[in-house]
Amino acid sequence: MSWLQIALYLALLVLLARPLGEYMARVYAGERTFLTPALGGLERGLLRLIGARADEESDWRTYGLGLLVFNALGFLVVYALQRTQHLLPLDPAGLGPVTPDSAFNTAVSFATNTNWQGYAGETTLSDLTQMLGLTVQNFVSAATGMAVLVALIRGFARRTSATLGSFWVDLVRSTVHVLLPLSIVLALALVSRGVVQTFEAPARVQLLEVDGSAVQTIPLGPVASQIAIKQLGTNGGGFYSTNSAHPLENPDALTNLLESLAILLVPAALCFTFGTMVGDRRQGVVLLAAMLVLLGPGIVAAYAAERAGTPALAAAGAELGETADAPGGNMEGKELRFGVAQSALWAAATTAASNGSVNAMHDSLTPLGGLVPLVLMQLGEVVLGGVGSGLYGMLAFAIVAVFVAGLMVGRTPEYLGKKIGAYEMKMAALVILTPCLASLVGTAVACAMAAGRAGVLNPGAHGFSEILYAFSSAGNNNGSAFAGLSANTPFYNTTLGLVMLVARYAPIVLVLALAGALARKKLVPAGAGTLPTHTPQFVALLVGTVLLVGALTFLPALALGPIVEHLQMVGAGGGP
Repeated sequence: MSWLQIALYLALLVLLARPLGEYMARVYAGERTFLTPALGGLERGLLRLIGARADEESDWRTYGLGLLVFNALGFLVVYALQRTQHLLPLDPAGLGPVTPDSAFNTAVSFATNTNWQGYAGETTLSDLTQMLGLTVQNFVSAATGMAVLVALIRGFARRTSATLGSFWVDLVRSTVHVLLPLSIVLALALVSRGVVQTFEAPARVQLLEVDGSAVQTIPLGPVASQIAIKQLGTNGGGFYSTNSAHPLENPDALTNLLESLAILLVPAALCFTFGTMVGDRRQGVVLLAAMLVLLGPGIVAAYAAERAGTPALAAAGAELGETADAPGGNMEGKELRFGVAQSALWAAATTAASNGSVNAMHDSLTPLGGLVPLVLMQLGEVVLGGVGSGLYGMLAFAIVAVFVAGLMVGRTPEYLGKKIGAYEMKMAALVILTPCLASLVGTAVACAMAAGRAGVLNPGAHGFSEILYAFSSAGNNNGSAFAGLSANTPFYNTTLGLVMLVARYAPIVLVLALAGALARKKLVPAGAGTLPTHTPQFVALLVGTVLLVGALTFLPALALGPIVEHLQMVGAGGGP
C-alpha cells in the first residue's frame, strides 16, 4: 500500500503539472487566459501603482537592479516588523520584539525564499508579522525566482535581443495569475479540513487531569493562508514551530496529500512552461524526466531506510513490517497519522524542492534516511528545486552537460540553437558552484569556532551532520533542519543569514548575466554535429553531470557525517 501511495503521488504530480505549465506560459506571454476577466484588472492596477507598463522591456542589468532593490526593501520591512511588533496591532498573545540577530536571520530567510526558522513562530511572531511580513514575502520571494527563470527562458528563445522583459511585469504576473489563485484554492481546501484561520486569541483547553487544574494554551492565528503559499511557493516556513507535523497545520491524510503535492507542483509545471516558451515541448519533458530520475530513487531510499528501522529496534523485538494496524519501521519523530511512507516521501520532496517544510523531524531519521535530504539539497536544489530557481539551476547544469559533450566529440557546443561559449560556460559553472562553496565554507567555519560547536547537542558524527545539514540548507535556500542544532544564537543567526544571501542573490545575478548573453546571440540551425537535447541519451548525460558535480563536491563531507554514523550504528548493533 505504501508503494502504491508513492506511485499515485508521482502520477498526480505529472498529471497536474502539464496544464498548469502551459497556463503559465500563456501568462508570461501576456496572452488572455480563463482568469483574465477576474484578475486582469488587478494586474493593471498593480502595474499602474508601481509605474510599470505591460509592454516595457529592460536589459539584464536593469532587470537585476530592480530585483535587488525590491528584495532589499522587503528585507527591511520584515526586519522592522519584528523589531516593533509589540507596538503594532494584531498581537493577541502580547509578544515582545524579536532580538536583532534573530530578526536579521528571519528577514533574510524569507526574502531569499529559504524560510529557515530558528524560532518558534507561535510564541515569537505576532499575527501582523506573520501576515504582513512573512506571508507577503512568501508570495514575492517565490515570484522573484519565477521572474528570473522567465528572463532566462527569453534569453534562449529570443534572437539578437538586448532585452529580457520587465522584472516588475513578471513579478506581478507570477503573483496575481499563478500564486494567488492557487493559494486561494488550497487555503480554502485546508480550512475545510480543519486548518486554523482566525484572529482569535490563543485557546485555553482544560486537560484530562484528575483534579481538573491543568490547562493547555493553544496558539491560534491566520494559519491556512500562510500554509497554502508556503507550500506552493516552495517557501516552507510554518506558522507553528513543528511546521506541517502540527495538527492545526496538517490535520489528516488528505491535507498531507494536498500540501505535499503543492510543494512540487509549480516547479514541475515550470518545465512544461519552459518547453512551450522555447517552442519545443520535448525540451521541458526531458528536464522534468531528469529531475524525476533523480527524485524517484531518493524517495525509495528514504522510505527503505526508515522502514528498516535500526538494529536497536530489531534487538528489542520491535515489529518493523507495516501492517494495517501498525506503521512499523523507525517511528521516532514521526506522526502516527502519516506513518513512515508519507514522512519519507515528504522529507524527499521538501528537500528536492527547496521547500524545507516538514511533517516529521528530520533529526530523528536514520543515518541513511537523513542522507537522502542532505544529498537532494547538495545537488544544488535542481531536483525540481524552488519555484523558478530549481529550473534555472538545472538549465545551468544542461549548459555544462552540452559543453562537456561538445568537448568529447570536438564540436562547438549548442543548446536550443545557441552556441555555448566561454562566457556562458563560466556563468553556468559559477551558478552551480556558488551555493556549494557557501555551504562548505559555512560548515567549516562553524566546526572551527567555539561558538559554532556550542550549538551542537549531539556529539560525534551526528553533531557534524547537524552542522552540515544547517549550512547545506542555508546554502541552497531550503530551510529545513536537523533540529538537534541550537541555531537561534547570534553566531548561527548571522552566519546562516550571510550564507543565504550569497546563495540566493549571487546565482540570480549570474543567471541574468547568462540570459543577457544568450539573448544577444543568433539562433544557429541544428546540423549533423548538433547534440540532440530531447532524447533519453541527454537525460542520462544531464543526470550524470548533476551527480558527478554533487559527488565531487560533497562526498568527503557526507563520509564524515551520515555515512560514518550509519557504520557506527550497524557496528554497535544499536542506535546512533
